[in-house]
This record gives sequence, structure tokens and C-alpha cells, in this order.
Amino acid sequence: MQRFHRTGSTQNRPRHGRLKRLSAQAQHHIQHLFLGNRSPPLMSVAGCDEAIYASVMNEFCLQHFELEMEVLGKSLWCDWGDTAGFYTDVTNCTALVAAKLGCFWPNHLVDHLFIGIHKKYFRNCSVTGRLPADPPFPILCSLLFIPLLITLLMTALVVWRSKRSEGIV
Repeated sequence: MQRFHRTGSTQNRPRHGRLKRLSAQAQHHIQHLFLGNRSPPLMSVAGCDEAIYASVMNEFCLQHFELEMEVLGKSLWCDWGDTAGFYTDVTNCTALVAAKLGCFWPNHLVDHLFIGIHKKYFRNCSVTGRLPADPPFPILCSLLFIPLLITLLMTALVVWRSKRSEGIV
């Protein structure tokens, strides 16, 4: 499969192995979801079965994402240009599975899945791409002490002015 990298070039990336073998229940539900069976099991009356939704989502969407991230390598996990496609794929997968099972999307199961993904893969990534750092000590001191001094001076000025105007009526 070819992926577009930020350098503007495409690169063939090998696929290392296959996804882990799905459980029999997940395979059964995926067949009904994606092979066109008109009435998915357990869904004609009950609506969204969260246990089945969570199982299919974890075993189908999450496993694929984890495999792609493993192939990408830990050093590139914070590079949004390389991970955005995988992230979009897992998002679309959860939405497709939800639609096929008659579940609302997004929902608390999807939230839990993405919180887990962020904790595992993106916890050390910052929003800007750089890790936040404290400012240098002189700048930090000036940012703290200048407002403090202004507050003290204004308080002293108010007190001095109120005492001085007591005799004037």
C-alpha cells in the first residue's frame, strides 16, 4: 500500500503479517454486516447491542489500527502526517460498524476506544509538535513579580489617597 508522506513522495510500505484471527462471534457479525445480509443477527428487534458493537469494533477496527501503528514505528507516532490516515481509518471504521449495527455514533464506547488509543499512542505528543517547557528563569520572574508589584502599588495608592481625602468635604 502506498502512503503519501510530508516530503511529497510515496513509499511502498510492507505489510507485516495479517490481523489477528477474529473470534467466531466477531467473524459471524462481520459477515452479516459487510457481506450484505439484510437482517443482522440480534438487531431486528433489540436495536444496538453494545456488547457486539464493542467486540466487533475492538477486534476489527482497533486491531487494524494497532497493526498499522506497529508497522509505522514508535518514533513516528507523533508525526500527524504519518498517522492521520490510520486515525481517519479507525474513525470511519467505528462509524461504519455503528451504522451497520444500528448504534448511535459517536457514543461512550467510541469515546472509550479513542481515549485508549490516545493514552497508548499519543500521550507524549504535544499539540504543536514540540514538548512544552518552562520559560527561562528571568522571564518567569518578571511575569510573576511585575503584576504582583503593580497590585501592591495600586493598593498603596488607594489607601494613601483615601487617607488624604478624609479632610476634604
